[in-house]
Formats: sequence, C-alpha cells, structure tokens
Amino acid sequence: MTAITDRLISGLEEWRQRPLEKVYPIVWLDAVHYKIREEGRYIGKAIYTLLGLNLEGKKEILGIYLSENEGASHWLSVLTDLHSRGLEDILIACIDGLKGFPEAIGSVYPKTEVQLCIIHQIRNSMKYVASKNQKAFMVDLKPVYRASSLDAAETALDALEAKWGDTYPIVIKSWRNKWHQLSAYFKYPEPIRRIIYTTNAVEAVHRQFRKLTKTKGAFPNENSLLKLLYAGILNATEKWTMPIQNWSQALSQLSIYFEGRLDSVLEI
Repeated sequence: MTAITDRLISGLEEWRQRPLEKVYPIVWLDAVHYKIREEGRYIGKAIYTLLGLNLEGKKEILGIYLSENEGASHWLSVLTDLHSRGLEDILIACIDGLKGFPEAIGSVYPKTEVQLCIIHQIRNSMKYVASKNQKAFMVDLKPVYRASSLDAAETALDALEAKWGDTYPIVIKSWRNKWHQLSAYFKYPEPIRRIIYTTNAVEAVHRQFRKLTKTKGAFPNENSLLKLLYAGILNATEKWTMPIQNWSQALSQLSIYFEGRLDSVLEI
C-alpha cells in the first residue's frame, strides 16, 4: 500500500508540473469543496479544476489547485503557474463568476475573453426570487439567454426589467453589471455557443470526483484528498479519446474570430 501511495504522490507531482500546449482555445474553471483536517480542526477548502479543450478538441485537465480563499492574488498565482508550464494563450475562459479571476486573467492573458456561466447566473438569480414567482420569472428570463442575437437578448433583458425590476432589483442589477461577460457568447455561431455558455464540462468532472469521495466525510490532510482526485483524473483522461462534437467546425470558426492567434499552432 505504501508503494502504491508513493507512486501516486510521485505521479501527481509530475502531472502537476508537466508542460502544457502553447494554446488552449477554451478553458473552463469551477470549484468543488471539501473538509480537510488542519491543526486539529476541519477546515473547508476548495479544489479549483481547470479543464482545457486542446487544439484536437479533446478535454484535458490542466491542473487542480487547493485554496481556502478566492481573490485576484490567488488566481494570479494559478495563471502564472499555467504560463510557466508553457501555456501562452487562451482564447475563451468560461467561469462561474469567481471573485478576482477576470482581473487576474487579464494581467497574464490580456487577450483572453471571459464568458460567465449562464447556468450559474440563473441559479444565483433564482435564490432571490420568491417561490410563487419563480415559474413566471423563468418564462420571462428564458428569452434573454436563449436569444438568437445580442440585440434580441438585450431587448428581452429590457422587458424583464420592465416587468420585474421593481420587485427584484438586485437580480436585474446583477444581470446588468455582468452583462458584458454574460453575453459574450452571442457573437459566435451555435457550435461555439454550446461549448462556452456554461461550465457544465468541468462540473461533470466534479461529479466524478464526488463519486470517488462520497464515502469520505472529511480528509486527514491535503495529500490524501489530492491523491484520490488524481486517481479520478487518470480514469477520466482514459475516456477522453475523441474530440467533442462538431469540433472541426468550431475550430475553423474560432480561427476566424481570433484571427492570427492560432496560426502558429495550426497548419493553415
């Protein structure tokens, strides 16, 4: 058992330090939380998973990072690690509204476009809508995020505010304040929209993590958690042998929208 554990620790460290590709067209970021024993008490900590889509359209976990706190300084260290491992450019980063991340990514990858997860925004919005109004509110919200164009989405958002703005001003304000990053996906055709409008891809990874850890109420130390998650990553990676659906079409479209940024890594 000790030999297996040692190999896992060694493999984890090599994996975390491995070189990355120069460009990942799309990266998703999300968190999953665990209790870890530290100095005689259990502390809630977050595992942040960065899932990339490489140029072949295949998923690849770029790294997992353990942190007690979010914030620009934390994200700066994460992104600096990615850059030091050879990742020079990210076209689109899909996140769930993590505090400090857009500012940090702008400092390391200034050309990267940030897309906030629509599903997270909807979930957070519904927390502030009374249960008796949730069905009606969702009917009026759907034309905003399901719109065919940015203009249509903004018209629907105006209508949503006109009807519900006085009742739920905090919800409308949230959509307004984040709109430039919530609405980024409208500029793209459907194949790209489906990939970037939500962080579901990385959330699926976290569902697999939870299956591995469901019998563990808490972990005695960080290494015990990381080893288990690393084993899960190895299992997941074995299944990611094919590109995602319609990737060739999406990549061709991305090469047009992000003109010149894929030239050095694609034979175009």
